[in-house]
Amino acid sequence: MKLKLKKYKEQLQDWPQEGYHLMAQYDNDRIIVYQSYRKNIGEFAVKNQYFGGEFSLDRMTWIKPNFLWMMYRNGWGTKEGQEYVLAIHLKMSAFKKYVENAVYSSYNDSLGISREAWQAEVKASSVRLQWDPDHDPFGNKLERKAIQIGLRNEFTRSFAHEDVLLIENISDFVKEQYEFVLRDDLDNLIIPQERPLLFNDESLNKKLRLK
Repeated sequence: MKLKLKKYKEQLQDWPQEGYHLMAQYDNDRIIVYQSYRKNIGEFAVKNQYFGGEFSLDRMTWIKPNFLWMMYRNGWGTKEGQEYVLAIHLKMSAFKKYVENAVYSSYNDSLGISREAWQAEVKASSVRLQWDPDHDPFGNKLERKAIQIGLRNEFTRSFAHEDVLLIENISDFVKEQYEFVLRDDLDNLIIPQERPLLFNDESLNKKLRLK
């Protein structure tokens, strides 16, 4: 695997405990996001290094840069149809383009616009942005928020092909680490190394509620 790994407990002491934080493994050129699929979709992606075959270009696809939040959603790869876990290395420029074009998936007053204006933005945009509670390895809800981004139309097509630098199958790694969770042995749990991401664009950080 090309992922950089580190013990969970060593990372925990450096992570923010509350607020909106885009936790991810990244550098200037790339960011890693996670998805889970059934075997035939995942195998096609790893073999061909793009998404095709039974992968639908016509429906919204959700990407998650936070490993533990993905593990919460897919039950550490145990949920039906989510057994094949992928680490997708994306161009940072593409990821930034996603969030620049993203519209919040639900309305609230803090957006600073009317519901009608938000509805118009939703209709015009092909990217959704959603913050949800982050979770610990056992699936317990945290005060810190985790982000997920939904892509459709031209963004799904771009994501599926030219935005990808590398697609890795990490299913076996996930199974191995889940054994430590099941044994309540977090001292030995190893996960991808992550840190908060801030962009060199204050207006974008403000839009995403990042600090």
